[in-house]
Amino acid sequence: MDNTYSHFSNFLKDEKFIRWQLMPDDDLNEYWANFIRENPELEPDIQKAVVYLKNKVLNKSQLSENERIKLFDRIQNTLNRNKRKAKIRRFIQYGAAACIAVALLFSGLNYKNLGKKTLISNGEEQIVGNLLKNKDIQLIAEDELYNYKNNIEVKISEKGTAKIVQSGNNNQQQINIAQSSFNKLIVPYGKRTQLNLSDGTKVWLNSGSVLEFPTRFTGKNREIRLYSGEIFLEVAHNKNKSFIVHTSNFSVKVYGTKFNVSAYADSPHSVVLVEGRVGLNSVRKTDEIKLVPNELAVYSGNGSFRKQKVDVDQYISWKNGYLSFDNTPMSEVLKQIGRYYNLSFNYDKDVNLQKRTCSGKIYLSDNLDNVMTTVALLTSTRYEKQNNQIYIVNN
Repeated sequence: MDNTYSHFSNFLKDEKFIRWQLMPDDDLNEYWANFIRENPELEPDIQKAVVYLKNKVLNKSQLSENERIKLFDRIQNTLNRNKRKAKIRRFIQYGAAACIAVALLFSGLNYKNLGKKTLISNGEEQIVGNLLKNKDIQLIAEDELYNYKNNIEVKISEKGTAKIVQSGNNNQQQINIAQSSFNKLIVPYGKRTQLNLSDGTKVWLNSGSVLEFPTRFTGKNREIRLYSGEIFLEVAHNKNKSFIVHTSNFSVKVYGTKFNVSAYADSPHSVVLVEGRVGLNSVRKTDEIKLVPNELAVYSGNGSFRKQKVDVDQYISWKNGYLSFDNTPMSEVLKQIGRYYNLSFNYDKDVNLQKRTCSGKIYLSDNLDNVMTTVALLTSTRYEKQNNQIYIVNN
């Protein structure tokens, strides 16, 4: 067996394979026919790579010969840049490689695969953005990708099984995953998910979240990583193993607690403590910052935190299906509504909401018109919806 191809995603980074798919000729056809004859055990992985490449890229349009050549040149340039990059940083478990390999190659981002880890250098925020473009919730477990159109609840057992229940239709699914596996949940804008980890910890994922977690906590600590988005956690007590949440800017060490972590790219990153105790460690500073209940810590660019007392309901109400505000600028209100429903808002500078704030609760029903009617009443405006964009104008 050719050990170069330990996973079907390796073919997606092979110049000769991509050339074969984009610009096949007699020599390439003969080469890969011989390869399959010599490595018959790899034929299923080759077929997976072929299907993935065609479904994710080639089926989007009928490419002309010139377009195929340009596409191949772009891929080749990306691969060449990767070879010159020495600094790499862990991004996600190797099992996720098949889901993003093509996206990274075609977007021109730095991508590299070493051993059983998928790594990237700069551009993590862009890659996370690409992952969130899918309309379905995605669970990446080992080397398999599972898609769900509805909100889901995932329960992980220490035996290596994941039970998934979809809301709306109550469909249930049970899958087996390796106990040593790192997994990923990708929750696009407009969707939400609840995750029960193998230690009993409960995690609520808000729209636009990417979370990495192990099937089973085998190390000295229980560690998960939030790449983007927002999560609320109820951490199961374990005096022998600390629970740690990593983000790109800081880590949260838990001492038995309920808290909220927000790490959206377009908003300040923050932590709100509801119960218990947490300690914050910036990636730039070593001193730990402690929080007490009803305290908010907002991360600043210089590695420090700004703390203040808050009404925690404003920061955690999203998991209960409503948004709570207290003199909140309407621009921030619309940002949160937009995330929840996967919408964008368009309004002129002279629209009333520019000067307005919101106090009270907005219930996030399945009927968007009910929500927007509330916004219109609060701001003395009216709205028009066109596809996934809402235009707000003065009455």
